[in-house]
Amino acid sequence: MANYVSQVAEHIRNEVHKVIVGQDAIIDQILICLLAEGHALLEGVPGTAKTLMVKTLARILGAGFNRIQFTPDLMPSDITGTNVFNVATSQFSLRHGPVFTDILLGDEINRTPPKTQAALLEAMEERQVTIDGESHLLSPLFLVLATENPIEYEGTYPLPEAQLDRFLFKILISYPSAEDEQQIVANWQAGFNARKLENVPLVMVDDPAVIPQCRAEVRKVNVEPSVQNYIVNLVRRTREHPSLLWGASPRASVALLLASKALAALRDRDFVTPDDVRDVVHPALRHRILLRSEAEIEGITEEAILDEIISAVEVPR
Repeated sequence: MANYVSQVAEHIRNEVHKVIVGQDAIIDQILICLLAEGHALLEGVPGTAKTLMVKTLARILGAGFNRIQFTPDLMPSDITGTNVFNVATSQFSLRHGPVFTDILLGDEINRTPPKTQAALLEAMEERQVTIDGESHLLSPLFLVLATENPIEYEGTYPLPEAQLDRFLFKILISYPSAEDEQQIVANWQAGFNARKLENVPLVMVDDPAVIPQCRAEVRKVNVEPSVQNYIVNLVRRTREHPSLLWGASPRASVALLLASKALAALRDRDFVTPDDVRDVVHPALRHRILLRSEAEIEGITEEAILDEIISAVEVPR
C-alpha cells in the first residue's frame, strides 16, 4: 500500500531532521532515488552537509556504509577491489573494495580522472563488478550517493556523459536560508557535533526488509497511458530544442517514469499524476541535456530550458 511507503518515508525524514536542518526537498529527492533503485549525484559547494546527510541516512536504515574519498591518484581497483595472492595457501583471494556495501558515498567524485570515475559504471548500472574476468554481485540495496563540487572549482574533472546518465537524479544543494543557518549554529552551541553521530538518538527502521518492501510497493504504482505519453513528450521535446546540442535519451524517459512512481508513493497515492512528473523533471533531466556553446554565452541555463519545455508540453487531463 502506498500509505506504507509514505509512513516509512515520514519516519526517515523525522530522523534525518534530528541531524539536518531544513533541506526538505533534498531529502525527498534522495528518498525517491532510494525507492526507485536509482543513484543520485549531489552538487553543492563544500560545507552544505552533503556527506553528513548520506551518513545519517545509512545509520537510520541500519545499512552497510562505505565512503570513497576521490582523489587524482585513485585507481579503479581502489573502488572495486582486487585479487591478492596468499603465499600461505598459494591461492588468490578477493579483497573487496568499498563498492561492496549497501550505501556508497562517493565524496567529491569529480576530483578523480575519468578512468577511475568509469570504474563505477558497471556497478551503478548492473549492480555487479567484474574483477579479473569474474563477476561479483553487489548488495540488493546498493545505492550510490556521489557528491561533487561545482565544475567551476579548481582541480575538478567533468563527469563523462555516460556516467552522468547512470544517475537517476542530479540534486543541487544550495546554501541554507538565514533561519536554517541560525538554527544550525544554535544546535552546535547546544552541544550537537556532526562528527559524533552516535550521540544523536536516531531511531533506526525496525526491519531490514522495509526498503525492499517499499520498492515492491513503488513498482505497483499505476501510470496511465496518457501520463506515460506525457513523460515521453517531455523527453522528446529536449531533442528538438534549438539551444541544446543534444537532448535526453530513452533512459531519461524511464528515469522520469520510475521517479514519478516513487514520488506518488511518497505522497500516499498508488497512481501518478502529471504534477508528480513535473516535480521530478529538473533533477531527472538537468544532467542529461547539453547546452550549445552559443546558448551558454547568452546566459541560457538548463533549468530555464526545462521550465520552457514543461510550459510548452500539453498536460493530459
